[in-house]
Amino acid sequence: MSPDEIVEAHGVRLRPFRASDTADVVDGCADPLSQRFVSTMPAPYTEIEARWWIDAGAPAVWTGGGAAYAIADPATDRLLGAVGLNNPVPARSQSEIGYWVRPAARGRGVATAATRALSEHAFATGTLRLELLTESENGASQRVALAAGFRYEGLRRSAGQDRGGGRHDLLAWVRLAEDPPGPVARLLPDLPDGVLTDQVVALRRLTPDDADVIYRLHSRPEVVANQAPPVPPTREAIERRCRLAESTWLTGELARFMIIDVATGEPAGSCGLSYTEVSSGEGSIGYALLPAWRGRGYATRAVRLLAGWAFGPAGFARLTAGTVPENTASHRVLERVGFQREALQRGRLPGLAGTRLDDLTFALLPAELR
Repeated sequence: MSPDEIVEAHGVRLRPFRASDTADVVDGCADPLSQRFVSTMPAPYTEIEARWWIDAGAPAVWTGGGAAYAIADPATDRLLGAVGLNNPVPARSQSEIGYWVRPAARGRGVATAATRALSEHAFATGTLRLELLTESENGASQRVALAAGFRYEGLRRSAGQDRGGGRHDLLAWVRLAEDPPGPVARLLPDLPDGVLTDQVVALRRLTPDDADVIYRLHSRPEVVANQAPPVPPTREAIERRCRLAESTWLTGELARFMIIDVATGEPAGSCGLSYTEVSSGEGSIGYALLPAWRGRGYATRAVRLLAGWAFGPAGFARLTAGTVPENTASHRVLERVGFQREALQRGRLPGLAGTRLDDLTFALLPAELR
């Protein structure tokens, strides 16, 4: 690679930075979203920092064995963002790819296009492995990684540095030179039209704005009693759960849903679906309702919708649900959907003060869904 070359592919142009880019660099790097997720950016970010980057920062990246490109609109040549390679490991033929996009250019696939273009150029010039590290709460960047052909590889503990000097985890996404082109197929696809509904209840993705409702629901004594171990969650844990809901969905770990009453738009409860064994296509579900919505068949409707999506677009082959033996209301919900009692696993779950709880397991196959 050369700092003077231009790469044009996938509807974007990658070119060297120019003095005329200064205002657009400030626009992109001073934006709150960029400041939040790119801790290496100076704060505040001013014209002085932008000029330093164009005159010295970007050339230094090239000198260090990396790459620093401006992403430009091929029609106007105006700067849309930046993409580059850093932290090269020559012995592994590996580099790390990163990007940012100006606010006005977001939502148009610019980051995905630039990441694809630079990845392909890097592979064509000798790189064999590219890493893309994202913040765990940055779902938009994780979607870029998947769309650009990067597969989720795992958690990098304490790999990120906070502005205050602390450390935090990052998620690692990787693409190899021999990987097929195109987006990565996800274990948990997006919902069709963003929602599942039978016109009485609807399921949608959990969001950070749901923290109040989720905390109110999952701190109720009767809901806590059916968890293992039966310990009330903290408000902080619930807020983090909601902030990470997008990420756990994208990585294939867990799909979390809000159950909504269609007539009023009010939240009625929550449910979730996770893989217990990817190789065999087995998943597990859980659910809970707020008191005001119990006894109306809403849990049954929600589980039926969730199972239909799991066996359909998500491609599961078998679903299970674990319950405490005393939770007869939950047993009735599962049986109405078609689940069958399968096993009582004695002492399988952790209880309080070193005790153990039995787990009564129900299972459902696609042909049994009612």
